[in-house]
Amino acid sequence: MVKLRLRDNESVNEAVRRFRKLVEHAGVKKEMRKREFYEKPSDIARRDRRRAEMRARRANQPSELEMQ
Repeated sequence: MVKLRLRDNESVNEAVRRFRKLVEHAGVKKEMRKREFYEKPSDIARRDRRRAEMRARRANQPSELEMQ
């Protein structure tokens, strides 16, 4: 949970800006987008498996610095 206390002589705009940063840092927006629609467990597993495959491919590819 994100809590924000107004500072002395802090304008509303500054407080809102600080609140947005706190929410972003806490991962609330990311979690809300993730839970916005139901996703089947098989789809989640498929996406995770594809990400792992892509990470493995990138790790096995020689970088451009190694080629020179």
